Amino acid sequence: MVQYFKNMNYKIDNLQYCNWSRDIFKINREAELDAVHVTIVYHEDYDEFKVQIKKWENYFKDNSDLIFLGKSFKDIEKAKLENKTAIFFGFQNCSPIEDNINLVEKVHKHGCRFMQLTYNNQSLLATGCYEKIDSGVTNFGREAIKEMNKVGVVIDMSHSAEKSTFDAIEISEKPIAITHANPIFWHAAIRNKSNDLLKTLGESGGMLGLSLYPHHLKNNTNCTLESFCEMTARTADIMNVKNIGIGSDLCLQQPDEVVEWMRNGTWSKNKNYGEGSKKKPGFPKQPDWFKDARGFKNLEKGLRKVGFSEDETNGILGNNWFNFYKNI
Repeated sequence: MVQYFKNMNYKIDNLQYCNWSRDIFKINREAELDAVHVTIVYHEDYDEFKVQIKKWENYFKDNSDLIFLGKSFKDIEKAKLENKTAIFFGFQNCSPIEDNINLVEKVHKHGCRFMQLTYNNQSLLATGCYEKIDSGVTNFGREAIKEMNKVGVVIDMSHSAEKSTFDAIEISEKPIAITHANPIFWHAAIRNKSNDLLKTLGESGGMLGLSLYPHHLKNNTNCTLESFCEMTARTADIMNVKNIGIGSDLCLQQPDEVVEWMRNGTWSKNKNYGEGSKKKPGFPKQPDWFKDARGFKNLEKGLRKVGFSEDETNGILGNNWFNFYKNI
């Protein structure tokens, strides 16, 4: 059994936020995904988070032949053996812990394994990437990071500003993650990341999940597979290829009002279009080569074509995330 796992390759998408259904769980199985990190919180407080947990309990019950709750890397191994997908919970905001450090341990007990310190705006923990002034990780943020390290919740800085992210890397005793973003050198989206930050992330043992969300892609929906894979190769020159994975940010079958809620939450009466626009306020169309997770097969071909070895390709498509999960 040990030898079997030693030679195993895993496929992991480390960020999806879909309008979940049995059809989507089937698509992820067709894509042979052994694990998916799913967003279950954007702006919800602790009580609202528990409502989401109930929803997922029903998903697990009704789709037990396809999915189950993942809590550690051992569940990814189990998923591979059982031809299922392990689902790992994550938050794209820190709202469920409210202003109570004790809630970090409680959300972990409910299955949370990733938590962003911010979602675009200033939070109680750190500064979001849409703020004009980045004051860095707050006092509460430092305590939260310490507690997250202790209980086993990964610090995710995907939507955070640069100084805050450097702070989180320095403060955290465990490697952090940017689960879904791309480098600025390729596409200057507000939420994409600088070379200096990616270099520091890689040197610290942290992980970058490359995003397939069109607003993060060069030429948006018209981004080519070749361009994406060439970007991946350039990123590997900045940070070790072993610190790169996929965090697709797929939002399959979500209605447009959901993206409006994601961007505005309950904090604003004015419409914020994020990286969209008034003319195109909704979810953008995925590139033809990555309409859903079955696009992993195209990624595999594209990565090999630009010069990645078989081992490096398997790492990007899942093994690197698997190794990261071992240290959560």
